[in-house]
Amino acid sequence: MKVIIVNEKQNNKKLDKVVFESFPNLSSNTFYKALRKKDIRVNDKRVSENVIVFANDVIKVFIADELLENKPIISIVYEDDYILVVDKPSNLEVVGENSLTSLLQGNYTFLEPCHRLDRNTTGLVLFAKTQEALDILLDKFKKHEIEKHYLATVYGILPKKQAKLEAYLFKDSKKSLVYLSDEPKKGYQKIVTSYQVVKEDKKNNTSLLDVNLETGKTHQIRAHLAYIGFPIIGDRKVW
Repeated sequence: MKVIIVNEKQNNKKLDKVVFESFPNLSSNTFYKALRKKDIRVNDKRVSENVIVFANDVIKVFIADELLENKPIISIVYEDDYILVVDKPSNLEVVGENSLTSLLQGNYTFLEPCHRLDRNTTGLVLFAKTQEALDILLDKFKKHEIEKHYLATVYGILPKKQAKLEAYLFKDSKKSLVYLSDEPKKGYQKIVTSYQVVKEDKKNNTSLLDVNLETGKTHQIRAHLAYIGFPIIGDRKVW
């Protein structure tokens, strides 16, 4: 059994966010299975839902240590004297404590990520191994000389097999939500998301998309695809 005391920064956050911050190698499946079995307690009360927790709440996690501390397998896809490309597993932040970056930095004199992926997104992350390489790569990302492509499976069959989507996005940091609009508004920033249909499954009413970000805002892909009526499968957030 492990104990977590909710701190001020974690105040008013969902239980899963606090637990994953404390145990970044814990899998989502293991966490939600523990919730269903009521193996997680908040202030000594068993909970079966992803509740909100507050500062000074006491969370007790009854999950085996080997599942809590499971070390992720990180595959090196390419490496030379200047860059490192690794395949990031799910349920791992790119930066921060117990992150992909912190796990790798002990093996290098200099190592900095050139971009990020969401915690639950798998895929290639590019690292620079020198300050000069970092400056060059960040400049290339800024000038869109390096493209970032994402594969996403969505509900529905899209009428257009490829398109460039444009909208305006507002990030509400207090609520951890984003809002989209077709028209420019105060505080909203323009987003551009391009997609191409890779595969359609009409029997199950799903499509596999190759998505290219021309802008990189918080939750852009998830929010933009849901906004046009084709949400990513498994995305429980309401946009």
